[in-house]
Amino acid sequence: MSLDSLTESVDESVSGFFEPIASWLGEVVFYAVPVGSTELPLIVAWLVIAGLVFTGWFGFVQFRRFRLAVAVVRGKYDDESAAGEVNHFQALTAAVSGTVGLGNIAGVAVAVSIGGPGATFWMILCGLLGMATKFVEVTLGVKYREVHADGTVSGGPMHYLPKGLADRFGSRGASFGKILAVLASAMILFFGLFGGNLLQVNQSYAQLVSVTGGEDGALGSSAGALLFGLLVAALVGVVLLGGIRSIASVTSRLVPAMAVIYIAACLTVILVNVGELPSAVVTIVEGAFNPEGVAGGVLGALIIGFRRAAFSNEAGLGSAPIAHSAVKTKHPASEGLVALLEPFIDTVIICTMTALTIVIANPASWAEARTGQDIGGVTITSDAFETVLPWFPYILTVAVLLFAISTVLTWGYYGLKAWSYLFGRSRTSEITYKVVYTLFAVAGSLLTLQTLIDMADAVLFTLAVINIIGLYFLAPVVKRELETFLAYVRRRDSGEAQDPAAEKAPAVSES
Repeated sequence: MSLDSLTESVDESVSGFFEPIASWLGEVVFYAVPVGSTELPLIVAWLVIAGLVFTGWFGFVQFRRFRLAVAVVRGKYDDESAAGEVNHFQALTAAVSGTVGLGNIAGVAVAVSIGGPGATFWMILCGLLGMATKFVEVTLGVKYREVHADGTVSGGPMHYLPKGLADRFGSRGASFGKILAVLASAMILFFGLFGGNLLQVNQSYAQLVSVTGGEDGALGSSAGALLFGLLVAALVGVVLLGGIRSIASVTSRLVPAMAVIYIAACLTVILVNVGELPSAVVTIVEGAFNPEGVAGGVLGALIIGFRRAAFSNEAGLGSAPIAHSAVKTKHPASEGLVALLEPFIDTVIICTMTALTIVIANPASWAEARTGQDIGGVTITSDAFETVLPWFPYILTVAVLLFAISTVLTWGYYGLKAWSYLFGRSRTSEITYKVVYTLFAVAGSLLTLQTLIDMADAVLFTLAVINIIGLYFLAPVVKRELETFLAYVRRRDSGEAQDPAAEKAPAVSES
């Protein structure tokens, strides 16, 4: 049996077994209610409402403390004596690498095709609201992290849900929190293997094949797919062995590089067509409130924009606190402030740049997609760049590869922390996970497993339901942590002596 027929057989067998489960779970998680002439997925409403609540609860923290967040990420308040593994900038880039990916390139194109240019406006608004949610969950991630005896750190919803609920509600809260922690770990692990790993490798391989001659090109064969998968797996395996320090070292270089490449390309298209920029902005704003020409009217544009932003920046899903928890700090809220920059970078900057590029370039494929034709999102974005840069598909391929590899690395770390919570931190356990994860990278270039990828999306957004319930209960804790850090900042800026009690490092866990 050839490799092609073997992989096709595996795809069909897996899809046949899991399709009913994935279909049922998707219908439940992404259940939508009619709103006007369109439908609103309740999970999107759940995420947006959380952003609204936390924005109000913390006094528009994402706007009032934005400059302070930038100062923290630049190292103004770094403390090398604090427990942790990476600095604020490295923690931010590691987390951003898990959210910035193909959704910023392809997903935005789909959003402005279905929802029209006005979807961009609502996408930005949702990104701004998500900044507050990200602040809350990451502050909790650092507050309740475990600093192990060897100096490594574990954090995320699997830690702050049981510990935080125990703090507030005693033994009953602890028991409920432990159940939630096991569920959260399982969901993160499942998505990490299929959505954060297999999907990223599969899509980056597809883009690479498309610019190297297609199926008849050098990489179009099953042997080419296997070679690509092995190369990615080797890279991922080597970096994963180094832990978060190694991942942060790579992503702190990779994320800025890929962002610069991509944004520079967007700016090139925009500047060449700079005369069209004012009308493009007007089109986006008018399209947000003008129902004409937009699927589902103004509500359709709003829902599509909110959905794209919620899926892109992952605010409220509980994934980012895992990376941010490794930061060197004695003040949990300091990293919470750093984390609110994440949706700003992912959604407000990168997604908006993609949308502006498409609206200004106005490629023929976008016009076709808006009439209902099935045009791939990557194709629309690539065509937009190609109107100015005929050779850009090759640069886009580099960007896609960088986005995909950084996402695979970060989700490898997320999955490791979930695996360790479920199966222990022994050397054998961690090596087993790393072998499994690298094998999934190889499979990603050979298999599609679309059913499991769809199921992974549903599983991850189920986590958002659990996580945000915990955030509501624990918001008072975050409020106290923010006040403590702001008091520290005032003392630090005024040159006053630091409060030793406020500077107490987190306890070291022997686990």
